[in-house]
Amino acid sequence: MTDDHTLPLYAPYRTVKTLLGYLWAFRWRIGLALLLMILAKLATIAVPLILKDIVDQLEKPTAGQVAIQLPLLLLLIYGGLRFINSLFNQLRDLVFAKAALKSIRTITLTVFEHLQHLSLGYHLQRKTGGLSRDIDRGGRAVNELLRVMIFSIFPTLFELTVVCIILFVRYEPRFVIVTLLTIVGYGIFTYSISNWRLKFRKRMNETESRANTTAIDALINYETVKYFNNEQLETERYNNNLKNWQQATYNSEASLAVLNIGQATIIAVGLTLLMVMAGQNVVNGKMTLGDFVLVNAFLLQLYVPLNFLGYVFRTLQNSLVDISRMFSILDVEKEITDKEDARPLKISDARIEFSKVRFAYKMNRPILTDVSFIVPGGQKIAIVGHSGAGKSTIARLIFRFYEVTAGQILIDGQDIRDVTLASLRKNIGVVPQDTVLFNDTIEFNIRYGKPDASHDEIRHAAKHAYMHDFIESLPDGYQTEVGERGLKLSGGEKQRIAIARTILKNPPILLLDEATSALDSKSEEAIQLALNDIARQRTTLVIAHRLSTIMDADQIIVLDKGEVVETGSHYQLLERDGSYASLWQLQQNSKKGAESLIA
Repeated sequence: MTDDHTLPLYAPYRTVKTLLGYLWAFRWRIGLALLLMILAKLATIAVPLILKDIVDQLEKPTAGQVAIQLPLLLLLIYGGLRFINSLFNQLRDLVFAKAALKSIRTITLTVFEHLQHLSLGYHLQRKTGGLSRDIDRGGRAVNELLRVMIFSIFPTLFELTVVCIILFVRYEPRFVIVTLLTIVGYGIFTYSISNWRLKFRKRMNETESRANTTAIDALINYETVKYFNNEQLETERYNNNLKNWQQATYNSEASLAVLNIGQATIIAVGLTLLMVMAGQNVVNGKMTLGDFVLVNAFLLQLYVPLNFLGYVFRTLQNSLVDISRMFSILDVEKEITDKEDARPLKISDARIEFSKVRFAYKMNRPILTDVSFIVPGGQKIAIVGHSGAGKSTIARLIFRFYEVTAGQILIDGQDIRDVTLASLRKNIGVVPQDTVLFNDTIEFNIRYGKPDASHDEIRHAAKHAYMHDFIESLPDGYQTEVGERGLKLSGGEKQRIAIARTILKNPPILLLDEATSALDSKSEEAIQLALNDIARQRTTLVIAHRLSTIMDADQIIVLDKGEVVETGSHYQLLERDGSYASLWQLQQNSKKGAESLIA
């Protein structure tokens, strides 16, 4: 599995192509924004032309009445053009904002949805902090990219084209030549230096994501940090990453200074040369003072956005890098998907069958070897064995978190690879060994098993999980916040919420993965009664470590090194005096030893 921070970046053209695919839905709104932009730019270009006429009229030795009336009209037109420019720009922003925000929402939602459907293997290896940072930065980069394209690149190119045409028609070709040479030189310099700077930007992003990942990891696992008194270690780790980020950011800023100085030099030289040429023409009588003002106004109007074009180009490149990293997440293939002809799982008896199942997380490390067993509908089957025997792997394979390497897993005769994932997982309820809750209320976490459940249904499920009285004793009752990962609750309380959530889901197949491992003896006994009660009406598969919890199982399957070595009831297996009997004796001795220590 490729780490989420070593994914290959999209090529720029591919990033733009992918982005345009999302923008196509808003083409009419974006087109209207471009039209408003053109109208605003036309008003801007007309301002120097009106200003030239104003200057020429004021320069003429005419009668005072005429000299006052005509410039006044032109000044009113001048003010009107300024207002029109501002009006169209505001309308452009208003029209464009909805398209941009919807595009960002659609893109980030697509990435999030894709992440939700990626395999368990990917999520076990991802770095949450860095991944979250990449999505956040990518979403903001989409907005920045769209804005520089709609508000900077297109307007500047349009204005440049129109101004060059006006200069060519009204004045000598050399004005256009110098203007174009300045712009071309500016563009080449900006492109070259910005490409050189790209490595610093990438390095800055990488170090920032790494620092963010380290911080979030330490905060999420703060209990472990405190258990080992490693606050200083985590601070040093974070500080080392911040040092790397600091150096990378400094290098990026230093290279930016080189770019800005070069751009300012090119613009200053070009502007000075054009003004010298215009000044000479005024002295020679080839141009009026109004023409001089016109050229100066055009060039200032042109070079101000051109000066920002360096920033625009950097933003464009940086945005493409950030968007590319976000889009690269979409390149991670969904390892577990529905077949084209997948059909919903049809449950009759809820009979589970493993037929010669083999599985390995890595090819050189087999976990299950030719595992075959049957869980008859409505029966309770337990799977036991030493740690690493493959018990939890069986649970993950039933949920289709992974595909079997060989063999079949059947539910009521249907290969689970031939049915839809949604229908498969809808019909299976699980109480995992390590329950992690959402940072929300108790009610929300129980309702997660059935999002449309009523409050009465939630209370009913909590009662069956022996949780209702405890919840009611809390000041906020069912609205009590459980904290991040449920850390405000004890292990047993979290486990009972998980049980209530599964009871609320009401699935025909029940999977208990060490479901009572976090409970004390009194709670375990009460929960065991509830689990036995709901298990009578369901096909139940119990992954167990404590053998005392599965003595009543219809059948017990003993795993050892990925193979089924024994099957039978509790008493049948004890009589055989094999692996199960050894495990039972070992646990009984441990229990007696613990009781003698307490006594």
